[in-house]
Formats: sequence, structure tokens, C-alpha cells
Amino acid sequence: MEFKEFSNKIDKWDQKIILKYNGIGGKPTTFILKIFSFFGRETIWLYLIAFYLLIWYDPFLLSYISATFLTGLILILAIKQGVRRKRPFERLEEGKIIVFERKPTSRSFPSWHSYNIVAHGLLIGLSFLNSPFITILILGFAIIVSFSRIQLGVHYPTDVIFGCIFGIVGYLITLYMTGPLIFTFLTYLEQFSEYEIQYRQINPMLVNNLGYLLLSLSVFFIIFLLAIIKTIREYMKKE
Repeated sequence: MEFKEFSNKIDKWDQKIILKYNGIGGKPTTFILKIFSFFGRETIWLYLIAFYLLIWYDPFLLSYISATFLTGLILILAIKQGVRRKRPFERLEEGKIIVFERKPTSRSFPSWHSYNIVAHGLLIGLSFLNSPFITILILGFAIIVSFSRIQLGVHYPTDVIFGCIFGIVGYLITLYMTGPLIFTFLTYLEQFSEYEIQYRQINPMLVNNLGYLLLSLSVFFIIFLLAIIKTIREYMKKE
């Protein structure tokens, strides 16, 4: 079987599945899956990075969460730009696909949400907690998050399948390469700190230094703005 023929068969299967499950379960299911879908966004992981950097300094957790995020950012964005697959609602006839959230503007393949939830899930379950049971629970959660992207009309099945596969790849790259590199770099930078570093506790500078408190609040506020900026723009256009 030639690659083009195989690719066409996969594409037809993708369309068949998304048309079958888009909006399935009605409004209650859609509402629940929109909540699940949120956990695949970058917002949560950016908040965790900021938390372990500014509020509760933990170089190990900070290094590996940051590494997982940055590895995915490079890997997924590069593939998205290389493949440039259109979203289901862009390819199929108008009205066939209903999008139940704000329409994404990035390319479809692979799913960033699926990468995030799988890569970070493996990191938390296997590396941080060392618990196969919790890892299985998290991966079950990841399946629901991935399915939500199909039900909401923004991804094909193969987008989320490969997003999960790249999540595993991203986790392994983090575990053996980018994580140790960032941890070593942070350890190196610590020797130049003018302040005594407080590990794994609330940073006392939040109370003793007004400038540091304002900086921390600003970082968290910027992350919040990044999460809602597109929604604000769409609202302003309607006005």
C-alpha cells in the first residue's frame, strides 16, 4: 500500500470519528469536557513554574516542570509548523463540525493539550511521586482530556493520539536531557545569589520585600492575561 493511499485512509477515518463524536452527549457532557480540556492548557503549568520559582523555591520541581514544558513547546510547535494540518472546522464543510470553545488559531497536528497532560502526568506520577497507580489514574485522566478535544470539535483523533505519543517522547527527553541540564544551570546560578536562598518553604521576601511581592503578583497576573487575551480580543471585535 502506497503512503498516499494509507494517508487518505487515515484521513477518512479521522473525519468519520470526529463527525461521530463531535458534540456527543449534549450540553451536560460538553460542559464537563470543557473543564477537562482546560487541564491540557499551558496555563496550569506556567502557574506551577512561577510558583516553584517565586513562591516556594524548589529547584528540582522547577527544573523538570520547566523542562517538560519547554521541550513540548519546541517539539510540538516545530511539528505543527512542519505539518501545517488544518483544523477539522477549517477543512470540513461549514456546519458539519460544531466548535464548542473558542476556535484555536494554531495548526491541528499534533495536539498540544494531549502532549501537556501526558508528559506532565508521567513526570508527576513516575518521577515525582514514583507511583504506578497514580500514573495510571493520571493517564486515564489524559485519555478524557484528549477525547474532549475531539468532542469539542478542535482536533482529529490522530492529532490527540500523536500528541500523547509525543508526550511520552517529551517526558523521556526531559528525564534524561533537558531536566538535568536546567537543574544544573539553576544550581550554577544559585552561587551568584545575593540573598540566602530558602528552599521548599514560603519565600520570606514576599513579606519582607515589597518590590519582590509586586514582581510575583505581576508574573501571576501576566499568566492570567495570557490565558484570556484571545477571549478579550474576540469580545472587543464584537463590540
